[in-house]
Amino acid sequence: MVDAFRRDLWLMQAAYVLIALVIFFSRLLPLGVGIEAGGWPGPDLLLCLTLAWVTRRPDQLPVLLIVAVYLVEDFLLMRPPGLWAAIVVLATEFLRSRAALTRELGFAMEWLLVAAVMVAMLILNRGINAIAFLPQPGFGLAAVQTLGTILCYPLMVGFSHALLSLRKPATGEVDDMGRPL
Repeated sequence: MVDAFRRDLWLMQAAYVLIALVIFFSRLLPLGVGIEAGGWPGPDLLLCLTLAWVTRRPDQLPVLLIVAVYLVEDFLLMRPPGLWAAIVVLATEFLRSRAALTRELGFAMEWLLVAAVMVAMLILNRGINAIAFLPQPGFGLAAVQTLGTILCYPLMVGFSHALLSLRKPATGEVDDMGRPL
């Protein structure tokens, strides 16, 4: 029989994949919400969700799941396969390694840390694309999208807290089996 901890872990991972699929399909449907001539790019909601999830509950989102989701996104959006996935993995592992620090931080400092990570991701992605002479959108559009993503981060944290019950574990909190979170 599957214990409650493992069942909850699988359910949360399935919820992440389901939300990612909804975001993928909403991006691909011709709803007239994309970047049009003179339009503004929307925020990267999947990136917001991923960084919020890793910051809140790093134990529930394994690296291979993140790689799989972002590789699928790379293929669907016709980006260089694996580049954005690798950058997201670097960012999530950076945040995962600082889970004890972010547990103690207030939300404003957490938001600032995640914003700095998002800006670093933008610079790294554009730098690698420039080195490889790959076509990329103008810096202004990419900066506006990153700014929108940074501004959507608190909304995604609120969404994940309200609907998914994702919250930071308290210091010394353990699961049902007595393992530290």
